[in-house]
Amino acid sequence: MQDQQAGIDWRDGEVPVSTRFDDPFFSLEDGLAETRHVFLSGNDLPARFRDGFHIAELGFGTGLNLLAVLAAWRGAGVPGALCYTSFEAFPMAPADMHRAQARFAEIGGLAAELAPHWLGRAQEITLPDLRFTLVVGDARETLKAWPHKADAWFLDGFSPAKNPEMWQPDLMAEVARHTVRGGTAATYTAAGHVRRGLEAAGFSVTRVPGYGRKRHMTRATRDRA
Repeated sequence: MQDQQAGIDWRDGEVPVSTRFDDPFFSLEDGLAETRHVFLSGNDLPARFRDGFHIAELGFGTGLNLLAVLAAWRGAGVPGALCYTSFEAFPMAPADMHRAQARFAEIGGLAAELAPHWLGRAQEITLPDLRFTLVVGDARETLKAWPHKADAWFLDGFSPAKNPEMWQPDLMAEVARHTVRGGTAATYTAAGHVRRGLEAAGFSVTRVPGYGRKRHMTRATRDRA
């Protein structure tokens, strides 16, 4: 089956908005700052980095989270390689990824380094300090078959109001099943049903200050088998 690519509408100074979900791919204020606040700080990174540290992600989008994390990894001088697996139902076309990433000059060098690798479909990238896999398809199905466990999760699907399938309790249970004991998850949303789903799956959940106009976000730690 051919991969279905993301539909994009460009608004407000080159911010990509999904035509399928009517939701921006990153903050209208500063997507890079949002990633660092929500996903890096929300998972206590880069302090936890070590060789082979495995990040898994629901919703690859523009690839901004990957670039931000790889920049933090290199900035921290961690020896070895970072593992990063992202689950995405509707991958962006490479040209759209390049256009979206160009908004962030601070990570322009990394964006240029990875640009030749993007295929716009399921793929793997192997660099001296990165083992990246993009799993394309409905995460409710693809995650079940994933043979690994993550140290940290980036839950970055579109808004629960716009994309409820990405936040269902059954999927949160799969996230927990694929998280190491003591592993973490973070997301920009503080929706009650999302927090309850994570708690039911075995996470201890905390609501903390969000980024920008979002008053709260969610941090979670898997502390039950």
